[in-house]
Amino acid sequence: MAFLWPLIVLAFAYAICRFLLMLIPPNVPSIEVDASDVLDDGNQAQDNSFIYIPSKGRTQQADRRVQCYEPATMKYLGYFPALTPAEVKDRVAQARKAQKVWAKSSFKQRRQFLRILLKYIIEHQELICEVSSRDTGKTMVDASLGEIMTTCEKITWLLSEGERWLKPEYRSSGRSMLHKRSKVEFHPLGVIGAIVSWNYPFHNIFNPMLAAVFSGNSIVIKVSENASWSGCFYFRIIQSALAAIGAPENLVDVITGFAETGEALVSSVDKVIFVGSPGVGKMIMRNASETLTPVTLELGGKDPFIVCEDVDVAHVAQIAVRAALQSSGQNCAGAERFYVHKDIYSAFVGQVTKIVKSVSAGPPLVGRYDMGAICVQDHSEKLQNLVNDAVEKGAEIMARGSFGPLGEGAVDHFFPPTVIVNVNHTMKLMQEETFGPIMPIMKFSTDEEAVKLANDSRFGLGCAVFSGSQWRAKEIASQIHCGVAAINDFASTYMCQSLPFGGVKDSGFGRFAGVEGLRACCLVKSVVEDRWWPFVKTVIPKPIQYPIAQNGFEFQESLVEALYGLNIWDRLRALVNVLKILTDKNSSTSHTRRSD
Repeated sequence: MAFLWPLIVLAFAYAICRFLLMLIPPNVPSIEVDASDVLDDGNQAQDNSFIYIPSKGRTQQADRRVQCYEPATMKYLGYFPALTPAEVKDRVAQARKAQKVWAKSSFKQRRQFLRILLKYIIEHQELICEVSSRDTGKTMVDASLGEIMTTCEKITWLLSEGERWLKPEYRSSGRSMLHKRSKVEFHPLGVIGAIVSWNYPFHNIFNPMLAAVFSGNSIVIKVSENASWSGCFYFRIIQSALAAIGAPENLVDVITGFAETGEALVSSVDKVIFVGSPGVGKMIMRNASETLTPVTLELGGKDPFIVCEDVDVAHVAQIAVRAALQSSGQNCAGAERFYVHKDIYSAFVGQVTKIVKSVSAGPPLVGRYDMGAICVQDHSEKLQNLVNDAVEKGAEIMARGSFGPLGEGAVDHFFPPTVIVNVNHTMKLMQEETFGPIMPIMKFSTDEEAVKLANDSRFGLGCAVFSGSQWRAKEIASQIHCGVAAINDFASTYMCQSLPFGGVKDSGFGRFAGVEGLRACCLVKSVVEDRWWPFVKTVIPKPIQYPIAQNGFEFQESLVEALYGLNIWDRLRALVNVLKILTDKNSSTSHTRRSD
């Protein structure tokens, strides 16, 4: 045992050194970002603000301008140009030039870029959240959860593991290639094109950007016309961080516009990442097929939230309400269908009803409200139509939250948090993606019934299953046809950034986040090389050299059995035959000839 003590001492000393190194703060420069034109004057509801009234039934595309306003107050924010296809192609061409330089950058330089961003985000959380709140109507807490935490988690994961997953990965070479070394290399694709949604404008820009840039690509991001104001400010942060490390200009670009702007981007890049609706996703896929451009589609969901009878009802009720009302329900990973065991149905409904009645909605930067606005014009009307359809078919509204003082023009951008019971799958509310603060609750009797109900949907993004038995919850979740599953939690899969994120069916395909998402930004190249070059090289055996020997096929038969036979004795016998054929001098001179 005496020889172990030096090893223990060395290991302890190593651990102490690592701990001391952790105490030394990294040398990360600070960046300055001009925010003078996005800072609110402190009175979001001031009377002399210019109130913007969007025109209905007419797109802004004809005006060549993307008009921006606060959905919570209708306060005008400004406009941005709707880029033409020619302008988009020019931006992509500039990004392509920058990428050729960036592809040669070191992981050290890329990590420094991430650290600079992380430092700025942590030091400017309030600014980032306020900009998101003004442009999309969400509360500061919702912005912190969905914008800041998720992005910081992704950055720290890339810092910790990103390089590891982009380095060559060695694989087994198999029996016939023992003299070879096999590996997979991950090279940048070129220019990534991202078309992102409005619901989390900060994270939806940073999420694809971080993966693309860290893997050596450039990226052009088309932001939503419903969140262009915030997107163009967040772009300044990225520009400043890139400049601080000496990255080439135009490595990252943010463009604004409407459908034709996005179509031009799809036809110009080497890979498309889209976050949005199934209808638009299908159009993007059709357009990408013209150039065989690979696509990743994240198209929303209709996630089931299953509650078994053996749970702590009060505990799960709080999670359920957060799952439904986070960002006013405008959350692709939000819970939209609640299935509760019949034995606790009444108790669960009572708990969520009590919570929802206490929720107040209003302009998030004016007062202390639990929930903000609905971002997109006319969406509140769609939500009310879904509720009306359910009520007409027998559903009952159990509870609704309250509103704070709303400006006259902003009324249509708010919808009360709502609990609905006695629902079934004939109702549109249980089939169509809601994207709003509505909790439809349905009974189930058995685990098999819960699984059947959960799978009765054209969407398949995620699910949440709650049970006092973790084994039971996992068993139920394993039978639900979806891309991500949370056991006794809601949306925790997305906070684990080492995991891939994406769905099946109308929720799309492909993955972002995690190893799979990072490598999806890469050209995956298989490479085989000689293991002991130049001492061992590939030589074509004489029986199968051209012209083929008469016993060439006999040689191949014996070689296959020698390599892959199930019985060791058969393999040895075949090996002897291989050696016999190779040493047969006649095999090199006796060849099959074609008859004329």
